Amino acid sequence: MSKKLKGVAVGAGYFSNFHYDAWNRIEEVNLEAICDIDSEKARYIANKYNIPRIYTDLNQMLEKEQPDFFDIITPPQTHLEIIELAAIKGINIICQKPLAPSLSEAKKIQEVVESTGIRFMVHENFRFQPWYREIKKMLGKSEFANQVKGFYFRMRMGDGWQEDAYMNRQPYFREMERLLVYETGVHFIDTFQFLFGPIKSIYAMLDRLNPNIKGEDSGIVFFEFENNLKGIWDASRYHETEFSNPRYTFGDMKIDTDKGTIHLLENGEIFFKPLGKSKIPQPYKHYDHGFCADCVFFTQTHFIDSLINNKSFETDIEYYLKVLKAQEAVYHSSNKKMSVSL
Repeated sequence: MSKKLKGVAVGAGYFSNFHYDAWNRIEEVNLEAICDIDSEKARYIANKYNIPRIYTDLNQMLEKEQPDFFDIITPPQTHLEIIELAAIKGINIICQKPLAPSLSEAKKIQEVVESTGIRFMVHENFRFQPWYREIKKMLGKSEFANQVKGFYFRMRMGDGWQEDAYMNRQPYFREMERLLVYETGVHFIDTFQFLFGPIKSIYAMLDRLNPNIKGEDSGIVFFEFENNLKGIWDASRYHETEFSNPRYTFGDMKIDTDKGTIHLLENGEIFFKPLGKSKIPQPYKHYDHGFCADCVFFTQTHFIDSLINNKSFETDIEYYLKVLKAQEAVYHSSNKKMSVSL
């Protein structure tokens, strides 16, 4: 068996649990240490996931451990400084999204990555959800589609209508000036490009329904792609779904092709309705573990496989800047009430 890659991580917040659970199940990895300014939180995570060492000083951890890779699971405003610290030491990085508070800061991250020559991947995990990998395969088969005509995605989270919305899990959501698109919509911008190709133009209408938060929590975004395909993302964190777990697929999607309609249900089931015929279930594997059918595990597995085999990351920094430019276009469109070309 080949030598395992040595990893370290920074961050012991809510979402970090999904990362550490996944690292424990990737055979090619030994996660040796974590860092957090709160030593109690770090110790709790280390005990829970059998991580040997904890640190409260990030530079000390990186100097002492000299890891093969570094997982950054901290808020976006910390990313540039942390990335600079690790990149100058030649450490490869996987970094959670949102990548940065602004597009200009994300460009600075790109400069750091390219000037140091490290391997860098954004932890953009929605595209690794098994239903999207299956739909991508379906779109490549003539029995389902020679041409995609359009799509509609309806997302209703129901975690943002309460007066104390988000306090129980991610209270910082309440203070974010940008919420729906910055925190959640960026996943879909990336996933739609994964499925349908580069975005050509965007028209967006965003709104805030809960007066107790600062950012937008609902909106409709119209996408036009370079292949002239049109699509709609109709999203709300305020209104509820009837499905028991709104964070499994995050919504319901229909994709119209020249051969019929592909339908993703909120429980992960996929159906195909050929034109003039009854709908047919599409068999594939997905299971309810971790976050969104274990997509964090699949994301990190891709990162490790690409490191070991020197392959390109699907969400490297050069590509991800295009995602963030599209995100900026959404906000610009909504503010100016106009279509924005990319």
